[in-house]
Amino acid sequence: MNTYVLIMALAGIIILSFFFNIISKKTNIPSVLLLILLGMGLKIGLQSAGIFKDVELDSILEILGNVGLVMIVLEAALDLKLEKEKRGMIFKAFMVALLGIGGSMFALGAFFMYIFPSVGWYTAILYAIPLSIMSSAIIIPSVGGLRGVKKEFMVYESTFSDILGIMVFYFMLGADGHAGDGSIAWEIVLNILGTMVLSVIVAYVMVYLFQHLQMQVKLFLIIAVLLLLFAVGKYFHLSSLLIILAFGLVLNNTDIFFRGFLKKYFDKKKVRPILHDFHNLTLESAFLIRTFFFVVFGLSITVSSLYNVQVAINSFAIVGILFAVRFVILRFTAKDHLLPELFIAPRGLITVLLFFVLAKYDGVKIENFDTGLLLYPILISSLVMMIALILNRGEKVTDVLFHSIPLINSSTDPEKKAEIKKRIQKNTEGQDFDGFRHD
Repeated sequence: MNTYVLIMALAGIIILSFFFNIISKKTNIPSVLLLILLGMGLKIGLQSAGIFKDVELDSILEILGNVGLVMIVLEAALDLKLEKEKRGMIFKAFMVALLGIGGSMFALGAFFMYIFPSVGWYTAILYAIPLSIMSSAIIIPSVGGLRGVKKEFMVYESTFSDILGIMVFYFMLGADGHAGDGSIAWEIVLNILGTMVLSVIVAYVMVYLFQHLQMQVKLFLIIAVLLLLFAVGKYFHLSSLLIILAFGLVLNNTDIFFRGFLKKYFDKKKVRPILHDFHNLTLESAFLIRTFFFVVFGLSITVSSLYNVQVAINSFAIVGILFAVRFVILRFTAKDHLLPELFIAPRGLITVLLFFVLAKYDGVKIENFDTGLLLYPILISSLVMMIALILNRGEKVTDVLFHSIPLINSSTDPEKKAEIKKRIQKNTEGQDFDGFRHD
């Protein structure tokens, strides 16, 4: 292909992705669905023109997916403020993510053993894990229209789901069918504790170095170090996403993490402008990588797999099982996050990545496993989320949050009224109640 044509194609994809984001905000149609459809359309067009070749799309997807995962988790962490009143919500999000993965993988594992009678429990559960993990790559960009606490709950839950799901997957893969003696659970606990300690230490060191770098080119250096740590952690089967999450949380919550004697090692004035630039960089990078990942995923899809009626029926059953498990967990663990959170559970980037790992692993295989069982649940769960978010748009934040604030009409001070209106506008845009809870 001509170099200039390729450059025009890449630039065009980025421009289209930008407009897809605008469409997504206006309609709540997930932008990743549009990107996947764009990839499928490009494949059909390239095949018709006779210029589509079987490129190593799996390898490209694996690289893009892992880098994108780092940027997406980092972007999410830089948006999260740790506050005392949010501890309960964070704990609920963790428990829902943990129980969701556990319940879904056993329920789906039983279903896979039913539709593939010759498959053992270990293989069935291993194939169920990728479909049990929610996609933060889809959820985080899609929940901007939710009210503050609901948005934060979904960001935390999807991030925890990614981290816990990847950990469980790699431990089960390493168990190689001999996980029945309970040692696997003990190894997971030790890994979590060890990685948490390492993550906190690395986060403190990174933030300390972050403020002392004198070079103008420093942001990509930090990202390169984080990618290196992530890759090293994955190589040794550590929960390396915890390192990324910890760094983002420490950097964005320095008042909590740099107290007492640690204050002298931190200069807020130096870090604040760098943090702003770094946040913008991660936001832009995540957008770029996510764009090309889902377009390439669309290119890799074999459309004929969608024509199999039995695959479609089984896929709807898979999605039904996932939502049934999620309903039970939310109903008894987080009642205040039942709707619309119940239906915000799409599958995506992590699901695709882990299935690529399974495809390369010779020790575990379901011979008749159709890729449609992967594609259909991704599309269906994303469409369900889209409908739920569209229906949820009916609530106006000003009606829900501010109708009972007496200061709005009772104040006679013009400056006070102007201040209150400014706060209302800010909180309406952010869809939160921050700033009014103590009035």
